[in-house]
Amino acid sequence: MYMGYAQTLAWLERLIKEVDARPALAAGRVVPFVIPSFPVLPTAAQQLEGTPVVLGAQDCGWADGPWTGEVSPSMLAELGVGMVEIGHAERRKHFAEDDAAIALKVRAAVDHGVTPLLCVGETELAEPGAAAKTVFEQVAAAVSGDWAVAGRIVVAYEPVWAIGAAEPASADYVSEVVAGVRALLAEHGLAGLPIIYGGSAKPGLLPQLSGVSGLFLGRFAHDPANFGSVLDEALALTN
Repeated sequence: MYMGYAQTLAWLERLIKEVDARPALAAGRVVPFVIPSFPVLPTAAQQLEGTPVVLGAQDCGWADGPWTGEVSPSMLAELGVGMVEIGHAERRKHFAEDDAAIALKVRAAVDHGVTPLLCVGETELAEPGAAAKTVFEQVAAAVSGDWAVAGRIVVAYEPVWAIGAAEPASADYVSEVVAGVRALLAEHGLAGLPIIYGGSAKPGLLPQLSGVSGLFLGRFAHDPANFGSVLDEALALTN
């Protein structure tokens, strides 16, 4: 909610130029995505048509029907949304979203063909093994133990203590936590599940990480040039 309607669309135009300047993205080895506010989605879908950028939404309801103020996954799918952020730390803290509500949203999104971007992370700096266990338990709760559903999500690992911080969590710490999460997921045949890192993520971080599928940028993407830099880093890693 940092940008208004017109400002968001202008920003998105600049972002698209960064993507268009990198034709290698068309190969699909690196998948850029953008998640603007709800009112922007219809116009954003038109702007992004023909580009490799996946359009996402910042939240969703868990069903059609009498849920005033919510936006259903079915409507998001109709608008061309391919991904929806669920369980962000702000939603959990300030809007009291618990595991049960998050699980309902994840299931509803999957049922309508929209990929859940499931936000998970420990609230305080912890030993990597303990943090990995916390993250794994959040994933398990979000899919209600249905590992077939888990295979259709993207995990956004965001240590809550690192969100908005001057610096992200250290590369070694993130890599160790993600390795631990993958080891636990491997018991359910999901060691290769996409896990991206957020939490003050910025250019220069991705090449330092091990076992991490990508980055989830926040304020550092307000400058589209930073987004472009991270795309370059991701493309270099695919080579």
